[in-house]
Amino acid sequence: MTAGVQTIMYPVKDLDGAKAVFGALLGVEPYADEPYYVGYKAAGQDVGLDPNGHAKGMTGPVPYWHVDDIAATLAALVTAGAETLQDVQDVGGGRKIAFLKDTDGNMIGLLQDPAE
Repeated sequence: MTAGVQTIMYPVKDLDGAKAVFGALLGVEPYADEPYYVGYKAAGQDVGLDPNGHAKGMTGPVPYWHVDDIAATLAALVTAGAETLQDVQDVGGGRKIAFLKDTDGNMIGLLQDPAE
């Protein structure tokens, strides 16, 4: 089951420049501000800046679909023809992410939060 797209991740080369732009756009301070990730919450959306995104194969913004079972969803998408670019990874606090590209090269992110 999916809760829809609630997170979008941007690969960035200039993290400080991106922080200035997205801070101005969103009008909020980041909730996470680390050298490897900056995250904002605004208007019900989670917006992330990933300075390592290009190296991981991100060619542009990646929408992350929030799912209940990331392993099962990833397997179903691969069976349907998608290609895994980043396998399931715990990014802290039990939050898991993965991303793939579909048969046309479009990026699909998956995100599973820990059970509450």
